[in-house]
Amino acid sequence: MTDEHVLDAQAVQGQPGPAAVGSGGAPVVVTPSAAGVTAPEVVLEAVGLTKHFFVGRGPVRRGGTGMGGMRRSLKAVDDVSLELRRGRVTALVGESGSGKSTVARLLAQLYPRTGGDIRLHGDVVNVHGGKAFRAYCRRVQMTFQDPFASLNPVHTVRYHLTRALKIHGHRGSLEQALRDLLMRVQLTPPDRYIGKFPHELSGGQRQRVAIARALGAHPEVLLADEPVSMLDVSIRLGVLNLLRDLKERLQLAILYITHDIASARYFADETLVMYAGRMVEGGDSETVTQLPAHPYTRLLIDSAPDPDRLLPVGVGSGPETDAAGEPPSLIDPPSGCRFHPRCPLALERCKSLSPPRFDIGDRPGHWAACWLYEEPA
Repeated sequence: MTDEHVLDAQAVQGQPGPAAVGSGGAPVVVTPSAAGVTAPEVVLEAVGLTKHFFVGRGPVRRGGTGMGGMRRSLKAVDDVSLELRRGRVTALVGESGSGKSTVARLLAQLYPRTGGDIRLHGDVVNVHGGKAFRAYCRRVQMTFQDPFASLNPVHTVRYHLTRALKIHGHRGSLEQALRDLLMRVQLTPPDRYIGKFPHELSGGQRQRVAIARALGAHPEVLLADEPVSMLDVSIRLGVLNLLRDLKERLQLAILYITHDIASARYFADETLVMYAGRMVEGGDSETVTQLPAHPYTRLLIDSAPDPDRLLPVGVGSGPETDAAGEPPSLIDPPSGCRFHPRCPLALERCKSLSPPRFDIGDRPGHWAACWLYEEPA
């Protein structure tokens, strides 16, 4: 046991200590960084976050092989650590099945975690319903990939937003607060949308309603799980610009989950790359997208359409583009680095030893979990 304590309902409802006030009226606490410059406050943090789902029938045996009726585990998330800072966007990038959405649901306390800690303002949080969970939700909100599925089709926009305001203890005029929420997400004039049902709205409008519902709790953290992947390309930019505006005005800490690394470069301050349940690279978005270090990150970037890269079919720009195959089974993942079966640059040790994070050294904070960057002894 450590000296850290599990946050109870009263602690979750408490507010952070003395702070400056940002442009949106939210407190902004700054802490000195190692370089002596102020850095935004860490609002929500995951340390060694792990989630295994047991599959099949029979008794549970951790680490079991499934023989003799024992249940095996799907290792969806393994040893994930990240920080969400006030007024900044952190992008979590990876292909489908890499564990990105599971990380978001763990941070939202929708799944119990197998291991690791979630810290809100430095305090360990572990809530499973009741008043403590509701108090946590006032500070950490989540929007989902499919806005139509996340809205009740038999209720109007008015119902969705006023219910959120009532649940999270809004005091004052509900009608005015309702209109303020719609204007904040740029659904104007509000009277045009208040009485509409979800099926009467476009995909982009539904997503804006879902964002407005999350803002009804006045959160400090917004977990955006692929907020634009279900939308037409023509309206994705508008939703990303809306989230950026909310980040700046309300000083929100945003986790932006996406499989589109190009949008991460445009929208996020920091980008983390995830593969098969593990983090493989991280740093500021410009560095990760323009100077990728991990072979998997290079593969993600090379897979994005680029009109300036006009090459014949089957011709790559380097050995890292020759990676083939599918992501591994997370029930029986490869030993060592989980990317090594697909990696054209794999070393012998990649097959048996899981790499730690190595500092790349080109830009501050840029790291990769890859044996290629181990410094010689």
